[in-house]
Amino acid sequence: MGASALMSIGIKTMTANYAALTATGHNIANANVEGYSRQKAEFATAQGQFTGSGFFGKGVDVVTVSRAHNAFLTREAAVTNSIAEADRAKLGMLEQLESMFLPGERGLGHVAGQFLNAMVDLASRPADSSTREVVLAHAQDMATSFAAAGRALETLQRSVSSDVATQVGEINNIAANLARLNGAVAAVHGLGQPPNDLLDERDRLLGRLNALVSVTTVPADDGSTSVFIGGGQRLVLGTTVSEVSVVNDPWDPSRTAIGFRSASGDSPFDLDIIGGGSVIGLLRFQNEDLVDGRNLLGRLVSAVAGAVNEQQLLGLNLYQPVGSSPAQAMFALGETRTVSYLANARDVNGDWAATASLTVTDPSALQASDYELYVDPGGTPNVFLLKRLSDGLERTINNGDVVDGVQIDVAGTPGPNDKFLLQPVGRAASGTRLLLDDVRDLAAASPLVATATPAANGTLNIDRLRMLSAPPYPDHTVTIDFTSDNGDYTWQLADASGTVVSTATGQWQAGSDIPAPPVDMNGFTLSLQGVPRLGDRVLIEPAGTNNFAQNNGNALSLAAIHDALIVDGQTASDSYAAAMADIGVRVQGARTVATITTSQAELAEQARASEVGVNLDEEAARLVQYQQSYQAAAKVLQIAQQVFETLLSTAG
Repeated sequence: MGASALMSIGIKTMTANYAALTATGHNIANANVEGYSRQKAEFATAQGQFTGSGFFGKGVDVVTVSRAHNAFLTREAAVTNSIAEADRAKLGMLEQLESMFLPGERGLGHVAGQFLNAMVDLASRPADSSTREVVLAHAQDMATSFAAAGRALETLQRSVSSDVATQVGEINNIAANLARLNGAVAAVHGLGQPPNDLLDERDRLLGRLNALVSVTTVPADDGSTSVFIGGGQRLVLGTTVSEVSVVNDPWDPSRTAIGFRSASGDSPFDLDIIGGGSVIGLLRFQNEDLVDGRNLLGRLVSAVAGAVNEQQLLGLNLYQPVGSSPAQAMFALGETRTVSYLANARDVNGDWAATASLTVTDPSALQASDYELYVDPGGTPNVFLLKRLSDGLERTINNGDVVDGVQIDVAGTPGPNDKFLLQPVGRAASGTRLLLDDVRDLAAASPLVATATPAANGTLNIDRLRMLSAPPYPDHTVTIDFTSDNGDYTWQLADASGTVVSTATGQWQAGSDIPAPPVDMNGFTLSLQGVPRLGDRVLIEPAGTNNFAQNNGNALSLAAIHDALIVDGQTASDSYAAAMADIGVRVQGARTVATITTSQAELAEQARASEVGVNLDEEAARLVQYQQSYQAAAKVLQIAQQVFETLLSTAG
């Protein structure tokens, strides 16, 4: 063998170690680049040459520059981060929602309580103008506060929609870049060597895309990667991109949804089959927590304002002559809302073939929920299936039935697949406003007054007369005579001339009112103090003009609303406390979940980075290793040169 073989080995060795030094230097340069995967020059022994004395090696060849990559760990890091991003996005919005349900003096419960407490002062001083001014001021504060909270929720909805639109734009931009990278990777795929930096860039984009919306990937034979979203719908196929769009929710146009844009129209995604991503976290907050927050607020203001309005309308204001100007409601609320599903049947003019409407009949029975109304699957006319979305309760109802304090009416002829979204209280808060502007409008007086005439040594006294409805006979008088010491009584209703028009008997029980339901003497209920005895009498007669300004009968009933169970079996203050607790539990739960999923995402990324990332200590050790190998190869080449020169000298 000649010296040329030794020189060839030295040159190959130097070349190989130079390649290794180059790859190591590239690793060091990109050690802090997000998503960079460690690269390494791969060597292979050159095929030896056969001689009569055996096979002599021919050095080393550089086979390729490999990229450290673990498909499982990369996918795991992307999936866990996608879930964590969804949880973090939802938590951020929940914390904003929580700021609208404040405790203490800054909260809506305090404002409503101050207004209802002012009614106690009105009952004490019904004729005092200053007291009436204070009541109206507190009423204005309550209306303004609830309306502001309702508008803040609408602003939060617009914020969600804006954030979703921004992130959808980023999704489309990433998808376009992925398609470009697919083209670049496919173009060099036939060369037989992996484009490592392009593959890193593609993985980085896929990671960012998963942070926005969870996707799945399928590799192709040409080196490209197809990306699918929403349960198998194509986002990127080779170099072809589908555009994600922001659309109106088909159930509620005020809410945002996302889908694919096509020539035939936008097709919304089903969020239940998309695992994670910040966009999905925002949309789930919008569709669940924001709806529930709006309904909790709407139910509270609907119940309080509804109870006050009902009682206000049963009283008499200060306008003279007495009863000349009927009492007016104190508050106006945002209207109930119904939404027809986009696929519902239409008539020949393109209008809905059927529409739904809601009428609140009992504010105290309202639920903090939206409803879905479906045409009876069996096809029975005027029969519907109603689903309460807060708990999933389903029931069959007839057209015009009252459910949870709301009468539901459907006009027109619905199609067999028609459905409606019903929102009894969702928009109530934002439309709250005070309707009264004159202190005389406050209906503190009761249209009926009660007087007790106890017998000798009797303890009977009037606790409170409360109007349940407008008196059917406003000029009639009711006389109640107790006929025993056991609470037995007779009552009679007489007209203005004294003619008895109705009479009946009953029995009073301790702790109960007169009359006991369902008896209705004249639209009132009476509670007593003491124990009635034989010969005791109670007279209920129309409120007269004498000392009318001091009549506080209806003001007492208005003041009693503070402690009345007017919000689905709760007082107003208890209902607001429950609403705060509900939102607080959601925030705490979301914070816990976000902490857990963020930790999982960090651990998954650490596992990926530990296997494929750059360790500077290792790279420094390799630099020394390859440097020494390079120097040794140079020594081989030097010796080969000296041998060659010796051979030339000898031959010469």
